[in-house]
Amino acid sequence: MSDTVIQVDNLCHSYGGKDVLRGLTFEVKKGRIFGLLGKNGAGKSTTINIMMGFLSPKEGVCRIFGEPSHSLRPETRARIGLLHETFLQYEFFTIGQAERFYASFYPTWNHGVFRDLMDRLGLPDNRKIHRMSCGQRSQVTLALILAQMPELMILDDYSLGLDAGYRRLFLDYLVAYAERYGTTILITSHIVQDLERFVDDIVILDQGRTLVSSSLHRFTQGFRCYGLPGNGGETMAADGVIARTESLGDRQYLYSFESENDVRTHLDALGMDATGLAPVSMTLEDAFIGLTGKY
Repeated sequence: MSDTVIQVDNLCHSYGGKDVLRGLTFEVKKGRIFGLLGKNGAGKSTTINIMMGFLSPKEGVCRIFGEPSHSLRPETRARIGLLHETFLQYEFFTIGQAERFYASFYPTWNHGVFRDLMDRLGLPDNRKIHRMSCGQRSQVTLALILAQMPELMILDDYSLGLDAGYRRLFLDYLVAYAERYGTTILITSHIVQDLERFVDDIVILDQGRTLVSSSLHRFTQGFRCYGLPGNGGETMAADGVIARTESLGDRQYLYSFESENDVRTHLDALGMDATGLAPVSMTLEDAFIGLTGKY
């Protein structure tokens, strides 16, 4: 049996003649936590809509558990827990009513998983959801998804409206759950730094194209930033060695997948002064912005 849970191959899609996905390809292996990263409009939500069968791609194939995503069997859908750009729809429910409603659709429902998270937050069954904070509602939603005991969780922008404390609670609980049950997770977020200690693998999209498909470790070790002082005001243009450049004051920052020696040799070949070239440490968010740009 294949250990590939999600297979995306040459996915293309457009809206009104505007291309939003251009040959997107990646795969998600069983038990991995996978980050789908990109700026607004990069194609993340469109990709998830195709995964769940809400859209049929213009070209290419998306398979979930080996089945075409636009024709998943009901029993296959029951293996997937989905959070899609929002939290609960039925906010007039109490917590207990919400659980009973959702549990009726899932034969493997785990009340203990649901109640554990609610007890940690001190939330009783009779609490009305519409009277709860955004952060509390997010935890009810997470508990409803976890209690389904899904083999695959797809979380599209879980961080919407959450402060730092609730985002940390969400991810910490999710990590513990995934480790215990071996759940495969695909996650998107506009807050890239949250995912640095969480995901195993990443795809970075830019205008519907794949810029990076890699383990997180390989990307953060292999994509580098170099500071270059002065240089007579000459601006270095991006090319095959330099992925992107940025000028701040009298200092340039060069982003590259190449080593310091290779970048120095490249600058020398271009007739540029490489004196003072030095590596600059980066977080995942720094690297993401360095690769995709600020705007």
